[in-house]
Amino acid sequence: MLNEQKIRGILFYLSVSIFFIGLPFILSYALGYKFNPRTLKFTQTGLISIKTQPQGAHIYLDSKLLDEKTPSTLSELLPGTYSIRLESEDYYPWEMQVDVYPRRITRIEKVILFPKRLNIKQLNKGSVSYFYIDQERKNIYYFNRQDSILYESDLEGERFKELSVLPKSFKGMPKGLRLSEDKEKILLFNSHQICVLYLSPKGSLLYGQNSLMLDYPGKQIIQVFWHSDSYHLILVTDKNISVLETNILSNELSLVNLNGFPSELFYDIDRDSLYFSDYQMGNDGAVYENVYKLEFSEKASIISSVVKLRQNERE
Repeated sequence: MLNEQKIRGILFYLSVSIFFIGLPFILSYALGYKFNPRTLKFTQTGLISIKTQPQGAHIYLDSKLLDEKTPSTLSELLPGTYSIRLESEDYYPWEMQVDVYPRRITRIEKVILFPKRLNIKQLNKGSVSYFYIDQERKNIYYFNRQDSILYESDLEGERFKELSVLPKSFKGMPKGLRLSEDKEKILLFNSHQICVLYLSPKGSLLYGQNSLMLDYPGKQIIQVFWHSDSYHLILVTDKNISVLETNILSNELSLVNLNGFPSELFYDIDRDSLYFSDYQMGNDGAVYENVYKLEFSEKASIISSVVKLRQNERE
């Protein structure tokens, strides 16, 4: 009986001792601490949150495969640098060195795993030298230099059809292609020529031809923009910025003379404003590049009146 009581007493005190010895470890883990064998101290831990697209990628932590798959949160990590590698079958792996900090979440949540076999589809039915995408109409316009034909299709390459033929006088490769706001005209330009193609019978009947050619042998065309009225063009060359009408008797009106080749150009068709850069010599003799805004806020009525006034002056 006494032996049994002694054994119970020993077990009781042993249990109490184990409890108090283990209590710091239990509390440490509960409060986000972990014993660091390197420093022999309890250290606050951090987390790594991992998300991938697509989900279900295997996670390697310091080259060790974990049971978890993405999306996942790796917890109880001691501060330091970890190697994270994400793998999924038929996708390229993703790998990065990640730093973990005490009481912080390191987020790796914008990982895209790209497929090894890309989904590539040819859209054109013949050879193409240039293309332009109209996001509003969801169409693609193709230009074939070999036969000087302009084609059209939807964004999937379906409904492929011939639109128009460029005049033989249009030489060389186009530098750009732009669709008018009314979607009835399209322009192509190279270094010295502008060609306007009428995509609807209405335009062909109105102007008596299927296309309009404008030549600028003494200038280098940098960019051409449609005005919002779909009738005037904003022409930027190496010498000036001008406005002109899209008709056979088009008159070019020079608005701004340029001191140099503009490095940047942007046309806001909603406000009919051109943003451009140009060089100017300062009072200190140094050359500075400035950014300018040229507004066409009065729209086409004012522009047309100015052009007609210039015509009358010539007569």
